[in-house]
Amino acid sequence: MTALPARALETTAEQPWPVRHLSAKIAEYVQRMPGVWVEGQLVQLNRRAGMSFMTLRDTEADVSLTVVAHTRVLGEISEGSHVVVHATPTFWSKRGTLQLQADTIRVVGLGELLARIEHLRGVLAAEGLFDVERKVALPFLPRVVGLVCGRESKAEHDVVVNARARWPAVEFVIREVAVQGPRAVPEVSAAIAELDADPQVEVIVVARGGGSVEDLLPFSNEAMVRAAAACRTPLVSAIGHETDAPLLDLVADHRASTPTDAAKRIVPDVAEERRGLAQARQRAAAAVERMLRREAERLAALRSRPALAAPTTLVDRHARDIAQHRESLRRCLDRVLVDRSAALGRLHAQLTALSPAATLARGYAVVQRDDGAVVRGPADVAPGDPLRLRLAEGEIGAVVRG
Repeated sequence: MTALPARALETTAEQPWPVRHLSAKIAEYVQRMPGVWVEGQLVQLNRRAGMSFMTLRDTEADVSLTVVAHTRVLGEISEGSHVVVHATPTFWSKRGTLQLQADTIRVVGLGELLARIEHLRGVLAAEGLFDVERKVALPFLPRVVGLVCGRESKAEHDVVVNARARWPAVEFVIREVAVQGPRAVPEVSAAIAELDADPQVEVIVVARGGGSVEDLLPFSNEAMVRAAAACRTPLVSAIGHETDAPLLDLVADHRASTPTDAAKRIVPDVAEERRGLAQARQRAAAAVERMLRREAERLAALRSRPALAAPTTLVDRHARDIAQHRESLRRCLDRVLVDRSAALGRLHAQLTALSPAATLARGYAVVQRDDGAVVRGPADVAPGDPLRLRLAEGEIGAVVRG
């Protein structure tokens, strides 16, 4: 018989390992693994005489392992408990299955879970994920609302019915997911990311009804909180009741105390808005009426004043004064002109009497030499000198004879 290859790397198509041999190798490898502490949630618990079979599911991912334990190890632990298990991996060669053989199972206490949440709260707060500056204002009137909720849940009914009662035109894009248990974190996170990627969705609501602290633990999970922090669309957290405060409330842009309260936050009340518009119109109309009445009274008061009742009164008085002053000025000017004309006449007569022209008019003449000098006697000229005789009207030339 041909010897089997010693190692997996030495196998070939011509020299393969039989299934039994590979299964034995895997079992041998797994048996060398030491015991390990594993944390998860117990589901599908099946108690039998002496032995109990269960599934240990991861609290954040859809991953699980089969666990076998003696009934005395399991004790009174119930299905759905969050536990820490110390187990040794075993591989069943005949069935080719891996399972954990548990020797210790401890329930993670509520105090420890809350301590973990408080520690995570401090870490995320230090990163600034809860800062007010990061929060986005909700739109006044969103046309499309994204809703993440449980399947056929009361929370879905509360949000949708109350929102449409307030604003009937609002539309919803609903993602029904697991809201508790190990599948809650991945499904809610994926739904938030999907709705955030939808350009028509203007606001996202994550809603869940009330429940125990353990039921609401997924909404304080770091993965979900970071998924909400990465959401660019305004996010409303409506988890549980008023007293419930998961970490999702702190990272959301707005916290609603209940799903019903979330419906009131995301859309306005059409009836209330109409009442507000009617009241605003009434206030505006009253204000306009008061203003018109006040201005009418002021106009009436102005029109009743003498200056407006008979606006020409002042002008007429001043017109009469101006007319009187013009008449007085005209008389004064006439007197001045008469006086000045008389004086001018007298001065003209005097000037005429003294003027040489008057003498010339009586028949006299002014004799001048050719150089313009006035001849006053015979000695001023010589025979043959030309002369000019200036008369009252014109001049006459002459020549001196001996």
